[in-house]
Amino acid sequence: MALHIVFVEPEIPPNTGNIARTCAATDTKLHLVKPLGFNIDDKSVKRAGLDYWPYVQLEVHDSLDAFLEKYDGRRMFLATTKGGQIYTEPTYHDEDMFLFGKETAGLPRDFIAAHEDMAIRIPMSADTRLRSFNLANSANIILFEALRQLNFPGLK
Repeated sequence: MALHIVFVEPEIPPNTGNIARTCAATDTKLHLVKPLGFNIDDKSVKRAGLDYWPYVQLEVHDSLDAFLEKYDGRRMFLATTKGGQIYTEPTYHDEDMFLFGKETAGLPRDFIAAHEDMAIRIPMSADTRLRSFNLANSANIILFEALRQLNFPGLK
């Protein structure tokens, strides 16, 4: 049993390091889709999850198209501020994948539009001056809802 976190073109090393640590602690597979805004050997990435990196199930993909081709037919939820559903509304299943876009732009708009029915969001104040939550924090929020629904498989 495994869930999948997919960071598409992440730009800020500590976000990737932080979610890598979460993935290692929850047996969640981490996918990074190039281009990356850093080298995954960078000290700044490893610092956030330094002693966890050997336990991260990591897969790096050359492009979003390459990732989508490899995992064609899999259930993929798109985390976006433009999502029509609140992240707690879907019923999650083993092997679901959660895609998050780069920090400065999110997922490509045309990609979201083509998969509107799978777009989920975290509720935010309408009065906020923020565009979105931190990438790693958003991934943690959604991942733990999926894990909760699945009764925290393999976790104690």
